[in-house]
Amino acid sequence: MSATTSDAFTVITDLDAFPQHLKNGVVAIGNFDGVHCGHRAVLGAALEKGAELGAPVYVMTFEPHPRSVFNPDRPVFRLSPLEQKCDILRACGLNGSLVLPFTREFAGVEADDFVRDILISRLEIVHAVTGYDFHFGRARAGTPDFLRQSGAQNGFGVTIVEPENDEGRDVISSSRIRAALADGDMSLANGLLGYRWFIDATVRHGDKRGRDLGYPTANLALAEECPLKHGIYAVKIRLGDRLLGGVASYGRRPTFDNGAPLLEVHIFDFKEDLYDRELRVHLVSYLRGEEKFDSVDALIVQMDRDSEEARAALGSMQPLSELDVILLNDQR
Repeated sequence: MSATTSDAFTVITDLDAFPQHLKNGVVAIGNFDGVHCGHRAVLGAALEKGAELGAPVYVMTFEPHPRSVFNPDRPVFRLSPLEQKCDILRACGLNGSLVLPFTREFAGVEADDFVRDILISRLEIVHAVTGYDFHFGRARAGTPDFLRQSGAQNGFGVTIVEPENDEGRDVISSSRIRAALADGDMSLANGLLGYRWFIDATVRHGDKRGRDLGYPTANLALAEECPLKHGIYAVKIRLGDRLLGGVASYGRRPTFDNGAPLLEVHIFDFKEDLYDRELRVHLVSYLRGEEKFDSVDALIVQMDRDSEEARAALGSMQPLSELDVILLNDQR
């Protein structure tokens, strides 16, 4: 794939196929994993500059995550894999995303060459926007100050966005969100994201034990490196053009087999076959930790309580932002 367009949002994976309609544009550069509130300060600055200049606005991002390239034995958990990230960027009102393959060779490109060969020759940018901590090029020589100087020398503008803090004055970061997911703190994770964190996965066949318990589930395998705390969650499920409520368990099922971690989603008042269909599951709140029960009857009693609590949590949920509303109602 080199370039695809959907709803006026273009995804480009080949510099040689960079479309003419995005040239002379404003580019926001960064990894943007999660497209959290800090990232959206960068995107907001880019959109504002684009409106001022009458120019298209797109992001330049990198795949795979640089940390996974330099530490392949410790791959970083992606808050938003590429397809999800592009969905979020599209919902933010951008015109496209340029996805550059990140390799050790790419990391070794001189900062001057990056500016000359990519930003100027290939993209013909009029303005670049980055966060305060973005570096590029060999030995990370492409600092924010370097980019400013390059812009002044080569005729393009540069905006460097300062860190975005939460209400506690702590810097918003993807690593903080990963840590919050590991703690089961969905309130913090979703607050830093500005939307309900979601997972896309295909429903797989399971042992059908949920049916016998009166709680049929859609079984979803998450990435091995997923740090999400094992436990029970209130969830919203996107299925086609429908937004449904449910309760989900993520863990090893200690009452039964203590197997590989699995997300088991029970959709309220739902009886359709979901095998091999893709679901988008938004995690709304964490209800309790995973437990081992002495009997199936005791487990069912607790599942009844979990369902009541999940319904209450979903009934009282409020939108976190305009982006949260868009993503919850996205019917693509």
